[in-house]
Amino acid sequence: MTPTLVRRLTYAGAEARSFKRAAIVMKQVAGQPVSAKTIERVVRDVGLELARRRDADPRTDDSLARRPEGPPALAVVECDGGRIRTREPGHGPGVHRTSEGWRETKNACLIRARPTTSEEDPEPEPPACFADPEHVAKIAETEALSVASMASPPESPSRAGEPPEGMEMVPPADWRPKRSVRTVLSSMADSKEFGKQMAREAKRRRFPEASAKAFLGDGLAWNWSIRKRHFGEFTPILDFIHVLSYLFLVAKAVHEGPEDAWDRYLAWMRGAWRGEVGQVIEELQAWRAKLGEPPATAPDQDPRKVLAVTITYLSNNEGRMRYPEYRRSGLPVTTAWMESLVKEVNYRVKGTEMFWNDPEGAEAILQVRAAALSDDERLEAHLETRPGCPFTRRPRAPRLTRKKIRS
Repeated sequence: MTPTLVRRLTYAGAEARSFKRAAIVMKQVAGQPVSAKTIERVVRDVGLELARRRDADPRTDDSLARRPEGPPALAVVECDGGRIRTREPGHGPGVHRTSEGWRETKNACLIRARPTTSEEDPEPEPPACFADPEHVAKIAETEALSVASMASPPESPSRAGEPPEGMEMVPPADWRPKRSVRTVLSSMADSKEFGKQMAREAKRRRFPEASAKAFLGDGLAWNWSIRKRHFGEFTPILDFIHVLSYLFLVAKAVHEGPEDAWDRYLAWMRGAWRGEVGQVIEELQAWRAKLGEPPATAPDQDPRKVLAVTITYLSNNEGRMRYPEYRRSGLPVTTAWMESLVKEVNYRVKGTEMFWNDPEGAEAILQVRAAALSDDERLEAHLETRPGCPFTRRPRAPRLTRKKIRS
């Protein structure tokens, strides 16, 4: 198999929805009939090679990431978990799992960015989209508060999505950092090992030398364990979207009327956006004193349980919610880059009746997909210099040219 064909099969396997679709593309577009199994085998081999280079010592020349000429002005690290369905290999066709085979993946993006700093908060009021009931409900993955109940009288335009009187919403300012280069990590490894992968990648890309550094997470404990162990000098930032979701759900829980719930959410959300998290927590604690503590058997939807969970979440992360300070420094306040990346990874690895051999098959496709999604052309560079590749053509040794070898 020629290096050119290996390259084509690898990219087809990385970008197409499935190996079957990749085989169709190869036949109809490239004019090369290749079976889906062949593409799968090539992707597996390339993916495992990428994993070995990913784990190489950063001081060697065998690492995937190219060392930049200079450090970034702003280094942003974001991480999040994902899901992938796996099967037991070596047992013939079928899944061979006692359960559905779901495993957690770890994903991270490391971004060189350009910040815009300012002396004043460039966006003191939250974006208008955070005051849209349907948009917020979609973010919180729940039903929207009744738009009809929040509407003005028939002769007036609908107030749905408008802030309460005295609260002005402004469109997002241009303070948000601009992405320059993104590289991607994705793996089946546990958080301890994945943290080492992230640290190696950051070191290769000179992130510790950056003028400004930010580490964003959604509140999962392993996010902050990685930050504490490997990125201690990075400013920790809690994703504001997750804060918004908690506040929306707790406002719905403590108010029966949709309009009261919506107004309460807007007030709390605006307080969090402006860095007044302590005041928001105090108000939530007042509600807890009013409603009481949840019993041990309380369902998750019990308002007392929702209150307790929200108070714990905000209290544990209060030090990572200084959003006005972050905006003045030109740092991101949401994990939008990470959320977008997870969707791009899932496009290839999740689907109906899509299972991956555990662990090699799953790890291989994650490596190829991550390399394909990286902006530094690392997949192309690897395919051009594959060491020890069984598919690369090599000149025959002199002694082999003298007699025919049968196999």
